[in-house]
Amino acid sequence: MYSFTNDWFEKTALANWVKVLPEIRPSRILEIGSFEGASTCYLIDTLATTGPLEIHCIDNWDGGIEHQEGGTAPSDMRSVELRFKSNTEKAQSNAVRQVTLQVHKNSSHRALARLVADGKENYFDFIYIDGSHQAPDVLCDAVLAFKLLKVGGVMAFDDYLWTNELTSKVEILNCPKPAIDAFVNIHFQKLRVLNMPLYQLYLQKLSD
Repeated sequence: MYSFTNDWFEKTALANWVKVLPEIRPSRILEIGSFEGASTCYLIDTLATTGPLEIHCIDNWDGGIEHQEGGTAPSDMRSVELRFKSNTEKAQSNAVRQVTLQVHKNSSHRALARLVADGKENYFDFIYIDGSHQAPDVLCDAVLAFKLLKVGGVMAFDDYLWTNELTSKVEILNCPKPAIDAFVNIHFQKLRVLNMPLYQLYLQKLSD
């Protein structure tokens, strides 16, 4: 039915989502980094069976450092974007309940800042961060996304233990982990880290 060129979502996120999504039952979702739409389609297929669903997807489809020549991910990002569009259109057309899908084709910091400016603070039930893997970008995404997450909502980081393999040594600022750790340490009084497999990191917002 869908056209995906990889199984990253199934390998890293699916088992966690099967556990956490029924517990929080999100109806307003924000996704940073949508690629071919595997996670978006899963959300629609799974959650639009019981009620209306609103999903915001942020991606510029320019790719990151891992999409450069010599990287391990596809570099033809135009085709990736077209597959996202086709896949999500299929998911929406088959949804039992109404699905509002808003695509923000922009850099994440601009799109997130716009959502804050548009009054979306404390709005989303579930936020999934899987955009740029460079630490400064990840930290910016985390800080802005946390403003948009409602109290009691869950925010998830993919690729917590990911490292860039384009060079012979690990470049610490090209990895999400230091940014995620810094964010959690600074906000530790406002969140609770959930007990999930460590390749991803899930947290629940306790207060603003």
